[in-house]
Amino acid sequence: MKKIAKRSNCPISSLLDIVGDKWSLLIIRDIMLAGKKNYNEFLRSDEKIATNILADRLSLLESAAILRKAENTTGKVRYNYRLTQRGIDLLPVLIEMILWSDKYLLISPQAKQFARQLRKRKEYVITEIAKGLKKPAV
Repeated sequence: MKKIAKRSNCPISSLLDIVGDKWSLLIIRDIMLAGKKNYNEFLRSDEKIATNILADRLSLLESAAILRKAENTTGKVRYNYRLTQRGIDLLPVLIEMILWSDKYLLISPQAKQFARQLRKRKEYVITEIAKGLKKPAV
């Protein structure tokens, strides 16, 4: 397990100690919103994370109890990753980041459409995504 260096007791700083780099949030995004669950799927993300960085961030997120690694009993993939409740509780944070990006940045048409849905029914969308993340692995 990776040791998490804590810089201060500030709540924002403490969270950033865990998810303060872009890769950690993108891994969480991929699990939450794209249904990815294993190392190879994370490697195929558009952002092209390097293998050493991916391994490091997965270890960090596991150490922080944001996700857990489970041995895969079917197929060629050795491990699958799932968000813990602590990880699922980051969903509203990512949703707000999407809404902020829609307001101030140029984003993809798919992301714009998702942001429109969020603006109409944010709580419902969050609840439905969270339910899907809590379902037992198959």
